[in-house]
Amino acid sequence: MFDFFPFILSSLLLGLGLHFLVKALGKHEPASLPHGSMGLPLLGETLGFLKPHRSNSMGSFLQEHCSRYGRVFKSHLFGSPTIVSCDHELNMLILQTEEKLFQVSYPKAMHGILGKFSMIIVSGDIHKKLRNIGASFITASKSNPEFLNCMENMTISMMNSWRNRQRIGFCKEVKKFTLNLMVKHLLSIEPEEPLAFKILEDFLTYMKGFVSLPVYLPGTAYANAVKARERLSATVGGIIKERKTEKLRHDKGDFLDAVLTKESLSDEETVSVVLDLLLAGYETTATLTSLIVYFLALHPNVLQHLKREHDAIRINKKNGEPLNWGDYQKMVFTFNVIYESMRCGNVVKFLHRVALQDVKFKGYFIPAGWKILPMLTAVHFDPSLHENPTEFNPWRWTDKATTKKVMPFGGGPRLCPGADLAKVEIAFFLHHLVLNYRWKTLADDFPLAYPYVEFKRGLLLEIEPIQDMET
Repeated sequence: MFDFFPFILSSLLLGLGLHFLVKALGKHEPASLPHGSMGLPLLGETLGFLKPHRSNSMGSFLQEHCSRYGRVFKSHLFGSPTIVSCDHELNMLILQTEEKLFQVSYPKAMHGILGKFSMIIVSGDIHKKLRNIGASFITASKSNPEFLNCMENMTISMMNSWRNRQRIGFCKEVKKFTLNLMVKHLLSIEPEEPLAFKILEDFLTYMKGFVSLPVYLPGTAYANAVKARERLSATVGGIIKERKTEKLRHDKGDFLDAVLTKESLSDEETVSVVLDLLLAGYETTATLTSLIVYFLALHPNVLQHLKREHDAIRINKKNGEPLNWGDYQKMVFTFNVIYESMRCGNVVKFLHRVALQDVKFKGYFIPAGWKILPMLTAVHFDPSLHENPTEFNPWRWTDKATTKKVMPFGGGPRLCPGADLAKVEIAFFLHHLVLNYRWKTLADDFPLAYPYVEFKRGLLLEIEPIQDMET
């Protein structure tokens, strides 16, 4: 949760140098610059923009600004003059013209958490190189029988541990599951090893930095996150050094072995790729899974339809026979549930970009050097694109045109490389969940955007094994 007092201080520091520039620009703004408000002196409108709200809504800031200024408006956010885009066509243009008209541009404070070689913040050739390596890992993994069996066994093991429990904190459980799976596949570290627990602990601290304010003072969430990232880097760096020294890299057969065999990255770049994949495979996958479980509890008709799909898959398999790639490809309604949960739940609310040159679009003028934020949430709830947009309706995805109206995985050269792997993990997980458990959520436990999604109570579930209920 945001600590607004430190945020005010950081915003003052971030905005001080740019305030007078913005004021000067305001005197010479072209007539076609989008309407909007630059907010308070120095602070801009960042406080209102980041105000927590239900993640399955646009939030009051966007609703009020779109109503007053239109779906593209100007503001002053994160210390910079900014264009906010709630327009699907403009968002597509931004993402499809990476390095041409627009470029990734995250606040400097994020660099301290992510590291200088993170795929999230680097551009150009270095981004292409790192992304290609990450994508090759995803492609090789998603249908690999060994990976699928490992993933399914870990799923079953976790769900067996719930048998004698009446309540579980689902977010905590699923985060542990997704991180253990990625650590195993990337680094060959078993879940029961002390090192796996250490990595999980550091990652929990690391992630809090994404939903904290960039104030580097002892004890703040941001400072703790930067230190956690340093510890994670040291842990992965130590593993790299050990494998190179002991020449064990060909014995593990994991992702790190594959990267070290190619020898195309420096150790620092290798560490960054590993941490990026851990981050993507851990946090976003766990958050999306939590959203799905939340929506299914609220929509029993969807849950029953999903259960019938997985019953049909299980009935054709021998007792105890594991799932395979062919089974996954039959999970058509499961994919619809995943996509609809992303549209309604909004794991990623917006992206950070900057205009590389003056851009004109639909009569709007976007000045070079201005930040621009494509708002994915706004597009997902746009009634001109989606009928009854606030309704959770996986059947809308039977119309293939729906896929062209949402961007839950981003787009263009920065389309999320881990999307396919996340879908496999979630599909296998849901197979065993819907066939083995029934669950209820608490009325006051719902997803909030901070702007990253968190559940008010960690998605506390009341659970019952289906077999016990039927006997």
